Amino acid sequence: MDAKPAPFIPPAPKPRTKPPSTLQMMRIVYKNPLELWGEPSYNEKWISISTGIGGPLVIANDPRLIRHVLVDNARNYKMARVRQKILRPILRDGLLTAEGQVWRRSRKAMAPVFTPRHIHGFAAPMLARSEAFATRYEDNAGPVDIARDMTMLTYDILAETLFSGEIAGEPDNFARQVDHLFETMGRVDPLDLLGAPDWLPRFTRIRGRKTMAFFRQIVAETMAMRKQRMADDPDGVPNDFLTLLLRAEGPDGLGAAEIEDNIITFIGAGHETTARALGWTLYCLAEATWERDRVEAEIDAVLAAEPDPAAWLDKMPATRAAFEEAMRLYPPAASISREAVEPDRFEDLEIVKGAQIQVMPWTIHRHRKLWDQPEAFLPERFLPQNRERIDRYQYLPFGAGPRVCIGASFAMQEAVIALGVLLSRYRFDTVAGTRPWPVQKLTTQPEGGLPMRVSRR
Repeated sequence: MDAKPAPFIPPAPKPRTKPPSTLQMMRIVYKNPLELWGEPSYNEKWISISTGIGGPLVIANDPRLIRHVLVDNARNYKMARVRQKILRPILRDGLLTAEGQVWRRSRKAMAPVFTPRHIHGFAAPMLARSEAFATRYEDNAGPVDIARDMTMLTYDILAETLFSGEIAGEPDNFARQVDHLFETMGRVDPLDLLGAPDWLPRFTRIRGRKTMAFFRQIVAETMAMRKQRMADDPDGVPNDFLTLLLRAEGPDGLGAAEIEDNIITFIGAGHETTARALGWTLYCLAEATWERDRVEAEIDAVLAAEPDPAAWLDKMPATRAAFEEAMRLYPPAASISREAVEPDRFEDLEIVKGAQIQVMPWTIHRHRKLWDQPEAFLPERFLPQNRERIDRYQYLPFGAGPRVCIGASFAMQEAVIALGVLLSRYRFDTVAGTRPWPVQKLTTQPEGGLPMRVSRR
């Protein structure tokens, strides 16, 4: 019998063995926050420190503490200041950044779109867009950047499902603008870490203003197009996410600015997390060919017997497991930040008012007390027979609590359908010498992209 191959260990920063100076810390946080975390973050239940540049900081790794902060006592924890300073200039009062009544209004308005019935109804257009996208590889000769391609695919799916294909602008230009947006406005600015007043210009974001204006213009044109169609043909307008938001406008619903902000949130960021996770999944499978063989065999069997893509998620456990394991190793959202509104206590941990709480999926997903071989790509840990060993609050690709990602089920279905189509037709192999480096820029992105060769199976 052949010996089981050693698991693939994807590239990632090594834990730091000594704390950085304040200057080093600011430089690391700006360049790549994933390189900041030291050995204690991967071994301890929690760490409470005084950073010297932003007040007390608690790094929460214990699933029970995470539940306390995000669920049981969620009312005492608001969005952290530094996180809001990064995201609010982009998303304003979109679902990811809004708080209080504004957030509740938006969440309530969007909820009907993300019910299981609606999500299953999205399966057919997800399949159609994935099949149309896959044709680009028919005559492909050289390497392609799979990271960029997955951004395009998930944009196509989002545009078709939530906006019925009616988003203004050109998709290719859109992908370039997303990259520039995250490169500029999607980074922590050193002035934010220092608590500098808002009126001081953040030079890291000045470069992104033109890109931000591009997105706002796309949204304005998209809204105008749909409003005109609603006026001209109220019975024929698609009952999608865009129409739902526009119909929610009014004194008892959403304001016009809130609608615009939520459209920006979904167009600019709603597809990006799934795109990153798909890219990392294809990369890990290309390096762990024995895992890829298992996934390909499963996909072939299911596609031969099950024409309904809405059923694939439940019938492709190995494919789903590979995607979930890629999200463990490369969580699309690598950090969840909160701030204590009032003093709090968890066991022997004192949390002072104003303390910054960092729930880090990046370190929690690689924590040595929570996972066996945490640095290895082992999809089997997410197979149905093994899932019960994973605590709900040690695996957080979509967050948890009241602010859990509203599109989590949408993203899981989308990912399995996309992988089913792509891997049934093509084999994805890494280019010699490719060793992508994960960098945190809002999402966990591969520095330099994911150059891969795509060939017919």
